[in-house]
Amino acid sequence: MTDQDSGRRPKYQRIADELRTAIQSGAFAPGDRLPGENDLMTTYDVARMTARQALSVLRNEGLAEARKGAGVFVRTFRPLRRRGIPRLAQGHWGTGHSVWSADVEDRALVVDQIEVGETAATARVAEALGLPPDSPVCVRSRRFVLDGKPVLLSVSYLPATLTQGSPITTPDTGPGGTYARLTDLGHEPVHFREEIRCRMPTAAESSRLSLELGTPVILIARTAFTAKGAPVELNEMTLDSSSYVLEYDFDA
Repeated sequence: MTDQDSGRRPKYQRIADELRTAIQSGAFAPGDRLPGENDLMTTYDVARMTARQALSVLRNEGLAEARKGAGVFVRTFRPLRRRGIPRLAQGHWGTGHSVWSADVEDRALVVDQIEVGETAATARVAEALGLPPDSPVCVRSRRFVLDGKPVLLSVSYLPATLTQGSPITTPDTGPGGTYARLTDLGHEPVHFREEIRCRMPTAAESSRLSLELGTPVILIARTAFTAKGAPVELNEMTLDSSSYVLEYDFDA
């Protein structure tokens, strides 16, 4: 970027650029307190709103976090690397590991909210699962928390005709999770399709994920299919974009 281009950018963005560079260079380490609004006002000769906007940029990017009554600090949270291919390998969940364990390494990913029930499929869910409208589906809704921070909302839909009376209808599906239980039932998923989108969160999503104002969410809709091409699960996930890196590693 030329000096002329830089001069056209709002002051708060230029301040955020300098602070970001300082964070990335290590001048501010994880856990360090960043200059506060008063400091930025003095250093850059700007109004309080401009200083506040600069810090908000870093918070929205997931680089900084506000601590009530203490200031804004460089974020210590390590983003999750969501390994899109290894996590769905049959050799992973088929040996009793959860799909999510491929992402967290030695960290603890906790389900702190879970609801399991049955409902009539919406038009979207029915189409994805190849069901007639209003067909009964098993619904598994969960919130995942990592290092004390909510990072993911996940809602799975499965045909009730497949899951009735199985552990899939209970909070704890057992080793290997839902895919292992589908395999036990003779409906092993062997193919997956994921669709990824981004948008700003709803008020409910912001609250449940404790999102900083202005932080978008990543939406991943995954459909699981059997060898015969029958869809057996639709999993709709809402991710805190500042908490995830999406990684796909495959050969040409």
